[in-house]
Order: sequence, then structure tokens, then C-alpha cells
Amino acid sequence: MPRVLLIEDDHAVREGLQLALRRQGYTVDAAATGELGLDALRAQAPDIVVLDLMLPGIDGFEVCRRIRAGGEVPIIMLTARSDDMDIVGGLEAGADDYVVKPVQPRVLDARIRAVLRRGASEQTSKERHGSLEIDRQALVVAKNDRQVGLTPTELRLLLELSASPGQVFSRQQLLQAVWEHDYLGDSRLVDACVQRLRAKIEDRPGSPVYVQTVRGFGYRFGPV
Repeated sequence: MPRVLLIEDDHAVREGLQLALRRQGYTVDAAATGELGLDALRAQAPDIVVLDLMLPGIDGFEVCRRIRAGGEVPIIMLTARSDDMDIVGGLEAGADDYVVKPVQPRVLDARIRAVLRRGASEQTSKERHGSLEIDRQALVVAKNDRQVGLTPTELRLLLELSASPGQVFSRQQLLQAVWEHDYLGDSRLVDACVQRLRAKIEDRPGSPVYVQTVRGFGYRFGPV
């Protein structure tokens, strides 16, 4: 079963989500602080982290940055407000998705399952685009013959765009295909993920060759 690390300082919220997620079939480890959460991450190797942003001591933004600096485990952040600064800050720190409190367990379950599905692909061929190689079967991306570490969300976004080089995808299309959201206000998820992906696969992220912006429409892959 997927292993979830829940980092949440509110005892009632933590206990409630822990119970709900276990009922939905997950193995759940819980931590009340960022420091304990980072210790649990090293000890338990979870499949996904559910992270509250407002933590005592090391806050959720810093925890997110440290997790992302050490690996590609997916992160869903919990935010008490739908405040753009909180959400954008969490996405820029490396989160893959977010849920606004009060959290509905079924919503969180759906977001977790969507994130964990992002590593899947039905296509099985290797592709080379300039110095970038995409192996859709092994789910491996290499640049100049060196493997690039991508989160499941970054990988799914790259797979979606590169499957149709030259085709322009709107943010709404990418939200539905990658995040399985249907709320256009979540387009910041797309923009933040594009920026992180460019930082990993582009020679010059400010002048992208692979993930290009089509002003007023969205994004396209190449052509290289």
C-alpha cells in the first residue's frame, strides 16, 4: 500500500487525517513538527508527503525545500488559506499540489491518488529530442546522457507535452491531464511546475528550447 508521511502540528487534524487515510488503505506515518517530519522521511521512505505549511520551528516552506533538495518524493501541501502568497510560495518551494483547509478526506485521497498516478505512461518507446532523451517505459529522462531527477508531476508534465511536439496546450488542458483538476484558478500549479521543469532540462531556463511559452495560449514542447 502507498506510504504517506503526514506532517501536521494540529493534533485533532493530524489524528483525523491519519484515521481517514488509513481507512482508505494507506500506511500513514505522522509527525507534529518539521524536524520530526524530516527524521521520519529518512527513516520511513514514504511514497508521498502531506505537509502543513504553518508549522512551529521549521515551517512548511523550509521543510518542503529540504525534502526537494534531497529527492523527488511527491509533496502535497496543506494551507489554511487560499492565499496566493502561501500557495505560490509552497509551489516555488517544490510542492506538487495543494489542498486548502479544512481538508475533506475524500478530496485529499483523490489528490494523493492523482499524484501517485503521474509516474504512469502507456507509451513504451525511447525518444530523443536534441540533447534530451525520454524513456517512456522506464520513466527515465536524461540530458546529455546524464539522468535528470524529476518529481512525478514534473515527469507527467514533460510526458504530456513531449507526446505531441509543437502542439500548444492551454493551462486548462494541462491541469486536467496532469493534475486532474478542473478549476482554472489552479493554473499557478502549471506555471510553477513549468519553471521547475525548465530549471532541470533547459540549458538556459530563461530562453527555453524544450518547454516553450506561447503567449496568451499556454505551452508547447519544442520543436527542437
